[in-house]
Amino acid sequence: MGTIGRRRLMESAGVLLAASGIRSGGIIAAAAEPSPGKPLQLADFEPRSMLHVPETKVERSRYPLIDVHTHLSTVAKDAHGVGIGEEMQYAAPVEAVLPLMDRKNIRIMVNLTGGVGKGLDETIRKFQTPYPDRFLTFTEPWWERSNQPGYSQFQADEIVRAHGMGARGLKVLKTLGLYLREKVSTGPLVKVDDKRFDVMWEACGSLSIPVAIHVSDPEAFFLPIDRFNERFEELNNHPDWSFHGGDFPSNAELLEARNRVLARHPKTQFIVLHVGNDAENLPYVGARIGELGRQPRMARKFFDKYQDRILFGTDAVPNGTDTPQQIFTDRLYEIYYRFLETEDEYFDYAPARVPPQGRWRTYGLGLPDEILKKVYYENAARLLQVKM
Repeated sequence: MGTIGRRRLMESAGVLLAASGIRSGGIIAAAAEPSPGKPLQLADFEPRSMLHVPETKVERSRYPLIDVHTHLSTVAKDAHGVGIGEEMQYAAPVEAVLPLMDRKNIRIMVNLTGGVGKGLDETIRKFQTPYPDRFLTFTEPWWERSNQPGYSQFQADEIVRAHGMGARGLKVLKTLGLYLREKVSTGPLVKVDDKRFDVMWEACGSLSIPVAIHVSDPEAFFLPIDRFNERFEELNNHPDWSFHGGDFPSNAELLEARNRVLARHPKTQFIVLHVGNDAENLPYVGARIGELGRQPRMARKFFDKYQDRILFGTDAVPNGTDTPQQIFTDRLYEIYYRFLETEDEYFDYAPARVPPQGRWRTYGLGLPDEILKKVYYENAARLLQVKM
């Protein structure tokens, strides 16, 4: 989910076993269960809700939608989190994506990570050229050249070239601020508001193409991975996702640097992804569906207030494995539709056996039709200059 600012955007989105048996002599013996008072491994804890509440299955969105945040392609090589080269890899062929789009009433998908140079050209040819009314492609900064002489003007010129090839915007991953370093993959981290990128931001503004920017992660990712961290399981399973310690800036420092960029470039429209990268703190922002859904009353007020600036985005990736809240499936979109369209209570925010981001559940917002239309397609259509 995200929101459109006054010349910029604040987006929200990027979301949201039976006991085994052993056959012995023809009799099924139940798997051993811990005795009362004995410890239970957290990884084995799968509580089942005892609430008897309505369960609404929403198979298609009430209105056609534009998913402004998907990843159908990625740069094939990287060095410590920094994309290297022009070669691309694809999560799924277009023929595998379109049927699900049709089933779920997805009119347009925006592939944010379209790559650079020849890779961008290839990505556009695979998706956007044959289906210009179904796919839009964003380009990315050419990070590996960021320490070369004349980079600022080179990057601005590349934005112009990419736009001429059909790119509809620029995507900035959290590479900037958390991975890109002065020698690309070594040396001090490059700051989000480094002035070498000013010409790039201005080029996007002059072409009237938006910048989708992701510069941070949930606040918990910047805290110790300990018993007090509400996302302990997620970070314990993926310790490389943590930005605690070392030379990493704090979450607040990243967001303030991003805000300085927005202030310096008022003519450039920014899509600030994942509810401004601070979905846990809506007063500061004003989504990630998992955070929005556990604060339904405040989230509903947020949608009411910023209904003209919120975009629908899932961060979907076909055939993913590590992040079930992003895997491009029917179930993923049904959860989003249920969250936005119904007032159902206490349901899973991701299609997973165990909640992947934190052990909580979500609540539906039951948005009225006039807001649903804006969130599903009207706001994005206006920003991306497309007809529905």
